[in-house]
Amino acid sequence: MSGGAGRDPFAQNGWPGLRARLFHLYFLMRRPMTLGVRGLVLDRAAGSVFLIRHTYVPGWQLPGGGVERGETFREALERELMEEGNIRLTGEPELRSLHLNQGASRRDHVAFYLITDFIQDGPKASDREIAESGFFPVGRLPELTTPGTRRRVDEAVNGAVPSPNW
Repeated sequence: MSGGAGRDPFAQNGWPGLRARLFHLYFLMRRPMTLGVRGLVLDRAAGSVFLIRHTYVPGWQLPGGGVERGETFREALERELMEEGNIRLTGEPELRSLHLNQGASRRDHVAFYLITDFIQDGPKASDREIAESGFFPVGRLPELTTPGTRRRVDEAVNGAVPSPNW
């Protein structure tokens, strides 16, 4: 995918954009305030982080998703890591920061975790939700890594001051 001058490579156009907007509208109707989790899975020995690329929104992102009714943040994180990356926690995830995600809606909040103790039970195969996934060197993230993902990596790995916004 190549972008021309002035074109936003993360713009959600066509069917993927419409599907993403409908998805968020559905959640806004069900839950006026949405809560989510994202995890930065860091392989310290390899100096790499785990990223996913969804089928319905552009760019490479950290694994994560919504916290369901009756679910704790940790339970949501564990579920999303398994669903999106075949990753199991083997230690405590570290809550690093909380963010307002106005890109999704003015009511979306994300808890950001750093995960360094984990096992991946095999590579994640592509499916209807996840187009691609994998570990990438911190210094060489894919070109279309989303700005929010780049900020979280910089905060967790390089000690940048956390932004209140995703």
